[in-house]
Amino acid sequence: MPRRLAVRIASGTLSLTPINLSTLLNCNQYSFVADRSDPLYGNWCQTDIKGQEIAKMGADKQMNLGFLFQISGVHYGGWRYPSAQPKRAADIRYYAEVVRTAERGKLDFCFLADSIAAYEGSAEKQDRSKEALMAAEPKRLLEPFTLLAALAMVTEHIGLVTTATTTYNEPYTIARLFASLDHISNGRAGWNVVTSANLAEAHNFGRDSHVEHGDRYARAEEFIDVVFKLWDSIEDGAYIRDKLAGQYGLSDKIHFINHVGEHFKVRGPLNVPRPPQGHPVIVQAGSSQPGKELAARTAEVVFTAQQTLADGKAFYSDVKGRMAKYGRSSDSLKILPGVVVYVAETESEAKAKYETVSNLVPPDFGLFMLSDLLGEIDLKQFDIDGPLPEDLPEAKGSQSRRDVIINLARRENLTIRQLYQHISGASGHRSLWGTPKQIADQFEQWVYEGAADGFNILPPYLPESMTDFVNFVVPELQRRGLFRTEYEGSTLRDRLGLARPKNSVAKPS
Repeated sequence: MPRRLAVRIASGTLSLTPINLSTLLNCNQYSFVADRSDPLYGNWCQTDIKGQEIAKMGADKQMNLGFLFQISGVHYGGWRYPSAQPKRAADIRYYAEVVRTAERGKLDFCFLADSIAAYEGSAEKQDRSKEALMAAEPKRLLEPFTLLAALAMVTEHIGLVTTATTTYNEPYTIARLFASLDHISNGRAGWNVVTSANLAEAHNFGRDSHVEHGDRYARAEEFIDVVFKLWDSIEDGAYIRDKLAGQYGLSDKIHFINHVGEHFKVRGPLNVPRPPQGHPVIVQAGSSQPGKELAARTAEVVFTAQQTLADGKAFYSDVKGRMAKYGRSSDSLKILPGVVVYVAETESEAKAKYETVSNLVPPDFGLFMLSDLLGEIDLKQFDIDGPLPEDLPEAKGSQSRRDVIINLARRENLTIRQLYQHISGASGHRSLWGTPKQIADQFEQWVYEGAADGFNILPPYLPESMTDFVNFVVPELQRRGLFRTEYEGSTLRDRLGLARPKNSVAKPS
């Protein structure tokens, strides 16, 4: 097969074959970019008319990939899929098998999303929809820190990320838990910071209503600041453990942080040594305006739900464009849109997998799930085969996710029934089905055009879809040079290309 090279010119793109590189590079009318599948790609640069290098083409930029682990998968019909194993929902060996498959594929991290409530929504809604709730597998059945500590013992490289809310926790507790997990895993821990969008959590902590959206984010900002100080309160090398001298620690390296703020009063220090990563990796998923501002200030990984390339690029540039005012480089934040992947050797086989699992969602539960995502709206008052009404009540939960779903319904002209069928496996995230090449093409386009630094994979049903992704998609990405073939470094920060934070409370040496 002859070589191909894409030549970018003002009016579009030409594809020339065969190619004579020396002739083209001496031409003074165009600039060039190699086809990413070409073996020569990455060995040369775009040049201007004087032959000077003006831009590396980014061939050395590899994407990051993590995955969301929800028992039998993220699809609400996933637990009913023929190969699913829902009876192993509390079996640590099951979790280990899935995570080791992801580690075989060299994925960056496993993410356990958590909520401190069994179900979602208000008490009244749960009582009203109790039977519908019984059609769905809970998203979680084991406490995540215990589970991840156990998984750390049977894995070596993959990162271990989980959720902890800043609304119904205290900074000292969270700082201690994540510092301990980082030590147990030898530097592989990550904290998904959330402010709790689930009203059911409020009912488990003595409240009749949720904390207001703006107040939750104000508390979160101070919460994160306190946690950072606590992680830094024991400096690296503070515990010298000198048996002969009888000295365990150095007093000038152990600090009382004495934080006094609007929401918290914390003396410190933390009773766990500084984490191996300095700070566990900070992850965030909020896409509201306060959420994006918090991400620009503190997050190192952002999970998001973008349906279109244009929306992905807009979100990417928006969040990264806010970072400079906080003294941060855009490279210090990785944006990873969530994507549900159905992959097979043929497109028709992949689509059949999607259709099979989509047909396993009972209608009553589909309405309940959609109602919850839209902010507890009673959808039974509307025609299920008609469109969403134009004027919906204000959301009680995640505003950004609600906007994604409403925009999807409007853009695709979906009925309520079609909408719940569409999102039952993605909760507003993008779904893809196709061959390994088709999936890799989509991933490559988003990363190359500035809509993503990688992706958070949402397996629709487990363990099969994780095995499919590792066996089909990962090799195709590796073949293109877009994903690692071996783990680099020893910590999650190393794999994500993130620097180890400086100690914020240590005295200058």
